Amino acid sequence: MRRSGEVLQKVHQAVRAAVKPGATTMDLENVAAKRIAELGAQPAFKGYHGYPACLCTSVNDEVIHGIPSPDKVLTEGDIVSVDCGVILDGFYSDCAVTIPVGKLAQPARKLLDVTQQSLDAAIQEVQVGATIGDVGAAVQEAVEANGFSVVRDFVGHGIGKSMHEEPQIPNYGTRGKGPKLRAGMVLAIEPMVNAGAAEVKVLEDGWTAVTIDGAWSAHFEHTVAVTENGPLILTR
Repeated sequence: MRRSGEVLQKVHQAVRAAVKPGATTMDLENVAAKRIAELGAQPAFKGYHGYPACLCTSVNDEVIHGIPSPDKVLTEGDIVSVDCGVILDGFYSDCAVTIPVGKLAQPARKLLDVTQQSLDAAIQEVQVGATIGDVGAAVQEAVEANGFSVVRDFVGHGIGKSMHEEPQIPNYGTRGKGPKLRAGMVLAIEPMVNAGAAEVKVLEDGWTAVTIDGAWSAHFEHTVAVTENGPLILTR
């Protein structure tokens, strides 16, 4: 899984370099597909429940599962959440990052910073004997202290020889509650944070989730192993 995570990080580096004003989300998809193939991996998302692409590219008020399109052009000041997973030798990794397109206005910059910080806080809770509630509470506390809201309709998940495994990992919770973490578990922790209300809706394409009020949303994710020595980030 560590090797799978290393491959995925190289894919993300290639995609990040392609994010600029005038690029389309399909341009990003093409970069990812080429890099995954070059690195000898398979895309985890393409064909999953019929999903048509290697990447999810979610722009501005799109929360997750935005489908790459040649018609979706990135413009200066946008944000684009890039979520990707790969399979290497039967093992999955999953990672997301929200990338600024050119120069960001301060409210969008704060949204990205707080979402990243909430993921970092959650990862610190990944200790043997901690609970899923500890992980979710860390996200919720970091987000709500800054006036943002946590998406509740989608959650993180266990990951390994399948994309989605138990346990589910909500981005909210009560400390001390839920399943206990054991060494050897691997978690995909993925805060989805809205600048406005927490509620989302899925568009007619059956995939793209958007904020109900049009506020912008950010998404960061790492695949993290539980070890006796604390968290090991496999997609760093």
